Amino acid sequence: MDTGLLILRLVAGLLIAGHGVQKVSFRLGGSGLAGGTEEFRHDGFRGGALTALAAGAGQIGSGLLLAAGALTPLAAAGAIGVMTVALTVKWHNGLWVQKDGYEYPLVLVVTAAVLALTGPGRHSLDRALELLPWPPWLAPAAVAGGVLAGLATRALLHRPPPAPASLEGDRPR
Repeated sequence: MDTGLLILRLVAGLLIAGHGVQKVSFRLGGSGLAGGTEEFRHDGFRGGALTALAAGAGQIGSGLLLAAGALTPLAAAGAIGVMTVALTVKWHNGLWVQKDGYEYPLVLVVTAAVLALTGPGRHSLDRALELLPWPPWLAPAAVAGGVLAGLATRALLHRPPPAPASLEGDRPR
């Protein structure tokens, strides 16, 4: 079981971190901070470069912490938060990734939640630093807090689409 958790942490954590690197740099096929900023603007978010930088830093930090099995509940909450925002952006496209759906963010949200609920396993910094066991309330609080933080971020930073012009307002006078 511990080896399975290690593999799960490494793959999910490094993918989340890599996704963040793409948001803020040209590494791993990214478009640099300007490209990340434009992606957020295109998706209807305000905040410009600061939003892209915060999202990228959140993904890099939470992903690396998850991969290392360090401060796992906090890392899981961070990953759940940023991927919940991504899930809400893609929600209107449906589930499947072939149509730019929310399948990938959903898998990462669930993976981070599972790691919060199971713990990082024996091969982790949390275990090496003797931080385990966490209080029983912490894992569910991390999962709920991550989802709520993601939804709050979406509510605060996302601009509603402009209202369509009424037919009456479009008529010449």
